[in-house]
Amino acid sequence: MLTPKQIGRSIRTARKTFGVTQRELALSSGTGVRFVIDLERGKETCQIGKTLKILKTLGIRLTLT
Repeated sequence: MLTPKQIGRSIRTARKTFGVTQRELALSSGTGVRFVIDLERGKETCQIGKTLKILKTLGIRLTLT
């Protein structure tokens, strides 16, 4: 099971790999910059719907088993 911090690190790594700023990611996913910052830091109370938008924007697949 992934922790919020691990998910945040994965999102940050993907964002940097694509050369996208936090602001650009927020704009392209319809979220706020503060949300992206909190998510990348592994904040446990980030909204799941917005998190899924970020994952989709970055092309990250989330698999539940």
